[in-house]
Amino acid sequence: MHLSAEERVARGKSARTAAPRAAHGDWKPAANRPDPIAFLEEQAESRVPELVPIRYGRMLASPFAFYRGAALIMAADLAGTPESAINVQLCGDAHLSNFGVFGSPERKLLFDINDFDETLPGPWEWDVKRLAASLEVAGRELGFAPADRREIVTACVAEYRGQMRAAAEMTTLDAWYDHVDADRIMDWILAEVAAGRLGKKEAKETAEDIDKARERDHQRVFRKRVGDMEGELRIVPDPPLIVPIEEIERSMRKLIASYRRTVGRYHHPVEEFEYVHAARKVVGVGSVGTRAWILLMVGRDDDDPLFLQAKEAQPSVLERFVGASVHDNHGRRVVVGQRVMQAASDFFLGWVRVKDLDGATRDYYLRQLHDWKGGVEVETFRVPGAMLYGRLCGATLARAHARWGDRLAIASYLGKGDAFDRALAEFSVAYADQNERDFESFARAVESGRLTAETGL
Repeated sequence: MHLSAEERVARGKSARTAAPRAAHGDWKPAANRPDPIAFLEEQAESRVPELVPIRYGRMLASPFAFYRGAALIMAADLAGTPESAINVQLCGDAHLSNFGVFGSPERKLLFDINDFDETLPGPWEWDVKRLAASLEVAGRELGFAPADRREIVTACVAEYRGQMRAAAEMTTLDAWYDHVDADRIMDWILAEVAAGRLGKKEAKETAEDIDKARERDHQRVFRKRVGDMEGELRIVPDPPLIVPIEEIERSMRKLIASYRRTVGRYHHPVEEFEYVHAARKVVGVGSVGTRAWILLMVGRDDDDPLFLQAKEAQPSVLERFVGASVHDNHGRRVVVGQRVMQAASDFFLGWVRVKDLDGATRDYYLRQLHDWKGGVEVETFRVPGAMLYGRLCGATLARAHARWGDRLAIASYLGKGDAFDRALAEFSVAYADQNERDFESFARAVESGRLTAETGL
């Protein structure tokens, strides 16, 4: 049923009765809360056994590293929280390290969400809470004062609210086209410097990071990862993080042919590239142990490389709480979610279902390995930079939610005041406390031998 703009606004306001905005700040662990370590053990059952200790080793580095790998744990906790019953396409894992810059097909450097492994329709509040709490967790690790952490979180949520309200005033197409590119980021940063809210050092570092992102391309990966072995181009091993896979050329050609049918164009650049070699690659923190491959391909000659990443797509951690995906292929689920949420998506996004090397059938999505990709180094943040970055992430998340979700209803629910902002600051403190308790339980599980962790990788 098509609702009028007035009906959509009324829908948002009426949702405040069932889920008061202040209620989002009142979070306590459920009395029957599941064992968080059991969730990690459950996930390990479907992952590459020899890589699971690397995942645990990376999560053991700090409470923030643990938080990055604890999307399933938090999804279970969010399932019992207040919600306005307004759904959007969720990222599903919208912590601050899952935002960054990348190159669009038009060769613009954009800032957006860059991880969609858990994407699924669901309550918009869940993404905002995951982002807000990540700022509180990271702020503690960086030694920020409680008042500074609160200000960073509320600024992030206020920016989300402000951007959603702005989107509600836009035409439909303007809301879908809205995006942030590198030039807009620099304009924003220079305005903050002029206003005295950010230092020149932070502005210079941001400009340098943007320049570095433009250097992260296929040629750079080629120089770093490829060697000549007996006259053949081969991905150089770096075990256990990069392990070449030999004698699978026929399987890879079948995979590429199947993938080609999902990229959605009559003629696509991938048709001009020839498969050369593949390797298993360990990626991220939460994703470690899922199967991921890098594929080396060449175009007109050996100086024209293309690197694709084929990454296993398992069921979203949200699925047991919001229902199964309408897509029977989880690779397709990821690609569709990414295309909906991002202002512009990778030209090479596609998906496949294949019989893997062990005989099991699995879903994968494919994308470029590096295409002007860049992210922040959280450990280098100072308070002003964290504040600005949190605001940037909040606005970006709102843009993504506004494309598929009912932006008028969400904006109406949030309103002009800061009730929701303050509530999420309270939520973030409470959840960061819980994350620290979970991290301590995790560390004890490793110490006792219940879990095996391999650090330094």
